[in-house]
Amino acid sequence: MNTRQVIDESVGPYSLSASFNNDNTCFAVGLDTGFCDFNAGIGLVTMLGQSKYLAITGGGRQPKFPQNKLVIWDDAKQKAAITLEFRTSVLGVRLSKSHIVVALLNSVHVFAFSIPPRKLSVFETVDNPLGLVCLGEKLLAFPGRSLGQVQLVELETGNVSIIPAHAHPLRAMTLSSDGALLATASKRGTMVRIYSTSNCTRITEVRRGLDEADVFSIAISPSNTLFAVTSDKSTLHVFPVPKTESKWGFLSKVPMLPGFFSDIYSSATAHFEIGNEQSSESAYNPPPLGNSLGKPSKGKIGWLDDRTILVIGSGRDGRWEKFVLHEGDDGRLYCNRTGWKRYLGGG
Repeated sequence: MNTRQVIDESVGPYSLSASFNNDNTCFAVGLDTGFCDFNAGIGLVTMLGQSKYLAITGGGRQPKFPQNKLVIWDDAKQKAAITLEFRTSVLGVRLSKSHIVVALLNSVHVFAFSIPPRKLSVFETVDNPLGLVCLGEKLLAFPGRSLGQVQLVELETGNVSIIPAHAHPLRAMTLSSDGALLATASKRGTMVRIYSTSNCTRITEVRRGLDEADVFSIAISPSNTLFAVTSDKSTLHVFPVPKTESKWGFLSKVPMLPGFFSDIYSSATAHFEIGNEQSSESAYNPPPLGNSLGKPSKGKIGWLDDRTILVIGSGRDGRWEKFVLHEGDDGRLYCNRTGWKRYLGGG
């Protein structure tokens, strides 16, 4: 069966960023041509659920707004509802019905989602050029003050917990939809770790690969039974989340034992498209654009359900791809791409 069926062949405009909304039912794409009547670049765009609100910053060759300005856009009224300005560039944004969270290079700012907005707290971080920040219903997660650390903040109480997740700078992180699990990857990109947010203990550690890689995205399935990882190796990996410690867990503590005894590898893999931006970047090199730092975001993962994964990316060849998990006759889990489409294409 041909699992690489082309849904659309047209080429859209240059997309600067792509991101899912809170429940992965929609995604937004920032274009160098903007949207509506902007006719100017949108570097970062984040949707609040399926509501009328979007968080946007300027980007591209002709940015609509300065990169230190965040605009909460009311799409129903076609105007800005909230404007926040900072001393440095906005690198990451997360929205909920009650909070606006903004990541700068060395700090995370938390506001109440109100008009006018009310600043609730500011947290210092280690250098966070990727704008990493995760916002759940009750928890907020972002890099700590030291390399590889994660700060977990209870939104109601303000209590802070520290997880020493990695020895190297963080490259990707995510919270599960219910906030029970935290997944992290470092700049090395070889290992991915899952932590329980209730007691900050590590549940599992899996190996993405032997070679170092830039992890693009991590996402946990709605039932917390699987998680997926993408990287610049152009591979989507799917791993199980164990209910208990791996059967090899005790062996991982035995000195001098080869790593393959304790390493857990992916249950299913698939290829996704990242495109070749080298030629376009040489002719068009935009300034830092949120968490892509001037490069288009790639491999963003969204789970529609426990068997369906969407992967979105931006750039000259920006597109979304759909993958479906199924169990084979041999009892193994397989991941097949069932379709794809470029942005703003005809059809």
